[in-house]
Amino acid sequence: MFKAIVSADTLGAALDSVSVLVDECKIRLEDEGLAIRAVDPANVGMVDMELSANAFESYETDGGVIGVNLDRLEDIVGMADSGQLVHLELDEETRKLHISLDGLEYTLALIDPDSIRQEPDLPDLDLSAEIIIEGKDIARAVTAADMVSDHIALGVDPDAEEFYVDAEGDTDDVHLELGQEDLIDLTAGEARSLFSLDYLKDMNKAIPKDAEVTMELGEEFPVKLHFGFAEGDGHVTFMLAPRIQSD
Repeated sequence: MFKAIVSADTLGAALDSVSVLVDECKIRLEDEGLAIRAVDPANVGMVDMELSANAFESYETDGGVIGVNLDRLEDIVGMADSGQLVHLELDEETRKLHISLDGLEYTLALIDPDSIRQEPDLPDLDLSAEIIIEGKDIARAVTAADMVSDHIALGVDPDAEEFYVDAEGDTDDVHLELGQEDLIDLTAGEARSLFSLDYLKDMNKAIPKDAEVTMELGEEFPVKLHFGFAEGDGHVTFMLAPRIQSD
């Protein structure tokens, strides 16, 4: 059993954070809210999203897992105006999700969860540096790097107490430095890793510009990005594997 009412903005933000990496996913219906964890087909990017029951106008479930086509679900939710409420109800017999908003009624066929990729484990990484940065500054770094390269290096200089971004193209380079005064907070440790810019661009689409993003970095380790949405009732963790640089 699953029956819920939620604002289209909140549901849209939750789905966006997952759909930047995968087309279909399992949604875990838990007493405390919805949870989705997925990894992209190339095993490079991972997302872990939780949306608390507190984010909903009403929320009832007795648990379970459903499989959804994210593109279809996002298209339906995208029909709602900002602030409109979306009503969701699972028909257990037909295994379909009934969605209604502003007089529109949709019935979405669900996917067998067993046919969807196994959810990944979140590795426990001991990363040496932590940067707390505004979403808009990540967007700025990604946009600048995208002008010259398809890779981006993220690092921390512990001596200068700076977070930096490097992108090297065939002819042009970009270098961006953000010191303590430009960041919300910085725990400086030796860190530098190279990443695929395409993945970071996709993840950036889901990060609100006014979000406070916690970034964890290490030496040739994955980067972890954590941020909240829905006034703190939603939480997303992105993880992106590094490109290992050959000497």
